[in-house]
Amino acid sequence: MTQTETIAYDVVVLGGGPSGENVADRTRAAGLTTAVVESELLGGECSYWACMPSKALLRPIIARADARRLPGLAQAVQGPLGTQAVLARRDEYAARWKDDGQVSWLTGTGADLHRGHGRLVGPRTVTVTAPGGTVTTLTARHAVAVCTGTRARLPDLPGLAGVAPWTSREATSAKAAPGRLIVVGGGVVATEMATVWRALGSHVTVLVRGKGLLNRMEPFAGELVADALTGAGVDLRTGTSVESVTRDNGTVAVVTSAGDRIEADEILFATGRVPRTDDLGLDTVGLEPGSWLDVDDSLRVSGTDWLYAVGDVNHRALLTHQGKYQARIAGAAIAARAAGTPLLDGPWGSHAATADHDAVPQVVFTDPEAAAVGLSLAEAERAGHRVRAVDVEFSSVAGAGLYADGYRGRARMVVDLEDEILRGVTFVGPGVGELIHSATVAVAGRVPVSRLWHAVPSYPTLSEVWLRLLEALRDN
Repeated sequence: MTQTETIAYDVVVLGGGPSGENVADRTRAAGLTTAVVESELLGGECSYWACMPSKALLRPIIARADARRLPGLAQAVQGPLGTQAVLARRDEYAARWKDDGQVSWLTGTGADLHRGHGRLVGPRTVTVTAPGGTVTTLTARHAVAVCTGTRARLPDLPGLAGVAPWTSREATSAKAAPGRLIVVGGGVVATEMATVWRALGSHVTVLVRGKGLLNRMEPFAGELVADALTGAGVDLRTGTSVESVTRDNGTVAVVTSAGDRIEADEILFATGRVPRTDDLGLDTVGLEPGSWLDVDDSLRVSGTDWLYAVGDVNHRALLTHQGKYQARIAGAAIAARAAGTPLLDGPWGSHAATADHDAVPQVVFTDPEAAAVGLSLAEAERAGHRVRAVDVEFSSVAGAGLYADGYRGRARMVVDLEDEILRGVTFVGPGVGELIHSATVAVAGRVPVSRLWHAVPSYPTLSEVWLRLLEALRDN
């Protein structure tokens, strides 16, 4: 290794994904000199192996499903999808795995990009080891922000490395549909990728250790998605874990807890995420390598006055939009502290990530879509709130019938009976991802139920489900 120089900045950001980019954008907007350190592609997981490629893959699949529910159009879309065209569009949305555009944007903010592996070597000090071995030292006058995200967690199965399993990266960037695919897991990645590859022609088997899918949402969300997957030809097996996995002559063989042997061409493990903090030098500042980083609402790491952790790495909400939200908060907090101005870190203050606690939205882009914000009924009850769940079927909504013949979906709002606000809202059905922001506004804004009656939904749209929910609350 060759030591070159030491460069001083106001802020050093470790990780150039959406969270890191947005921290840099906010600190640069405040006039602070900022460096971003990235060892892979600038733009991170979301741009190349998660949000953008997965949704590009899913969009034509969902559009075809919607079209097939409309007489007069259904007969025009009965053939198979053009797999290569779908994959080519995916490639475009993943920028063909080149980050030139992201680099242009970042440098346009005035931030400096340092390519290489960044590592803390003490308070406010980071070394960057470039691919050629050259080491540069960066010092931070005000803050270091850890925005390194997560990577896929793989189970501890003997010989797994020799199987070359897929994770979310391989599943979203594959160049062809495997003939047979085993998906292990029942969460967002598992359900979305099962949807994708089944629609593109793969025989898909999903193995779920638990009782059902999407277990962090209301139970009916997973049930409706499971019904749709099995209806599409997916072999869904719940209460089933993997006991062993091998690969021989290109064929993957799994033995399940039920004693079944399943063969496939590829196997995807979608079994959770772990933080990318194992080789960041956390031990040099008194923190545990490989750990999630605990933060306050200004995203500052507990026990420090200079270290921030933003996005997935703090384990608050492993979602791109929440990481970007946190980045805006953290950037503003870093700038305020640097300027010596008062910190507005009380609930819903501009320097507090309050929404992380009770107003986190998420959309699962399966067919049907599942979208939720805030607390589920079970979560609200565990938190000690006195609540009531109000459910309606989308069959009662005129706009749903117009959207698609045989529209199947359900909505729930979790009503706090004491504060008379919404603690959570869940929608399941085609197109409901575009409804969730209205629910997010209601939950985050703590809008009284009595006032929601005056937010009149346009007729005939899916949003009329709000009126049906309020009527069900009133009448039952």
